[in-house]
Formats: sequence, C-alpha cells, structure tokens
Amino acid sequence: MKFFDAHLHIIDSRFPLIENQGFMPEAFTRNDYLKSVEHFDVVGGAVVSGSFQAFDQSYLIDALKTLGDNFVGVTQLTHDTSDDRIIELNKLGVRALRFNVNRGGSEDLSRLDYFSRRVHELVNWHTELYINSRDLTEIEEKVAKLPAVSVDYLGLSKEGFSTLLSLVEKGIKVKATGFGRIDFDAAEAIRTIYSINPDALMFGTDLPSTRAKVPFQHSDVSLIHQALEQDQAENVLYRNALKWYLK
Repeated sequence: MKFFDAHLHIIDSRFPLIENQGFMPEAFTRNDYLKSVEHFDVVGGAVVSGSFQAFDQSYLIDALKTLGDNFVGVTQLTHDTSDDRIIELNKLGVRALRFNVNRGGSEDLSRLDYFSRRVHELVNWHTELYINSRDLTEIEEKVAKLPAVSVDYLGLSKEGFSTLLSLVEKGIKVKATGFGRIDFDAAEAIRTIYSINPDALMFGTDLPSTRAKVPFQHSDVSLIHQALEQDQAENVLYRNALKWYLK
C-alpha cells in the first residue's frame, strides 16, 4: 500500500536528547524506520521533531540527508532564530515549524502568531500544532487567521472536536495519525473531516509511537481504505501531503 508518511520521528542517540516529563525515548534510527515500513510503498515523509529533541537540528539534518528524496523536516525553533539560519534549514529540507503545546520542548504558544507569519513569509513554511482539541477553543480565531497550519493526531480528544471541524472549514489541515492516542472513533472522524474538506487529511504512521497507548499498526493504513472510497483514501494517504509538503 502506497503512502506519504506525514508524521514520523527519528531518534538517534548520536545527537542530543532531553528527558521530557520524566520520559527518555529509546533509539529509533533511520534504519529502524525503513525496516518498519519495508512492506509499504513509502513515497516520502515528514520527520517531526519531538519534545525530547527540543531545538536540536543536528539529528534532523542527518536524517534528511540519509532518508532520501521526498523526505522533509518539521522542526522546533526559538522565535529569535535568525533569518539566515531559517533559510539554511529550508535549503536542507525543513518545511514546517512545530509548536508542541501538549508536551513542551518548543517555543511558547504566545509566539505563535508572530513566528508562524514570519517563517511563512520568509520561506513558505507552514506551522504544525501538537495540541489537544479542547485547548484549541481559546486560540481558534488566531489559528484561523494564520497563513498555513496543520493539527496533529486528529486533535487527540472528542472534547473540542467541533472546534477542529470549524477550523477545517477554514482551511486548516489535520494529521490522520496516532490512532492509539485518541479517545474517539478514528474512521468516523476521518469521514467527517473528509466530507468538510477533501484536501485536509494527511496520513502518518507516528512511528515509533512514543508514549502512545497503542503504537502504529499495519491495520492503521487499512483503516483509511475502509473508511473512505479508493480515490478518497489515496488523497489522504499521499496526494494531500505531497501537495502540502512538496509544493
């Protein structure tokens, strides 16, 4: 089965790792990732910086050099990162800025509006939010006005899901990933979001699924096919993400 992996993590102990909320991840290298997806036709992916990697870029630069074509980076930066550094990271394959609201390790949410607009204007990056849907309500208006945003893990919780749907109507993208993290029916949520905006959903494995109650399973890909018609599933599995990350 073919997909663009819109959400994966590479954890390499050769590079800095920071304990987060008492958690230190096990290694999950480029080779570990490729072995995990060897039975799929992976046409690219987005390597996402985790809370335990904070503002380190060395692991990400190495991963992008070794994973091959169509793999891009989603990084965490401080708001005062220089234009030159952002442009350099863009040349190395980084395509998005992440705010990790749920776990920390990223810039403070108070910088969201300023920093999101800055990187979009400078290098056309979008912003990715790891945030629980219930916390979206207080920033819904701000998020809706930003130039380009995606939300991780289907928003995580049923509480606030209506806010997420409202943002989807306004053009916000959503990662269809981490099904073992959510507290509602993934297939139903996927059908609902797709009915509002067929361009919104992007599938990801969430490998290695650190701290997830249920890690990624091959059946997660099948779930997309079962929830949607064939052409619709292909949009979610690779077409939407290819347009979003490689535009």
